[in-house]
Amino acid sequence: MECTLDKNKKMCNCSYPCSKKGKCCDCLAYHRSNGELPACYFNATYERTYDRSIENYLRMIGKR
Repeated sequence: MECTLDKNKKMCNCSYPCSKKGKCCDCLAYHRSNGELPACYFNATYERTYDRSIENYLRMIGKR
């Protein structure tokens, strides 16, 4: 599978500067290895907190 880095960067809502921006496979693997979700799961308000926890995601969608 070919990574479409430029296209991914345009769609990426992550405001944290890191080397994984636009590299969705790397980003997802990194966050899942830490028990987290990547920024693309969060709306702008929750994304800016940099709290990538599953608990924070559940709060955002109103399940907690």
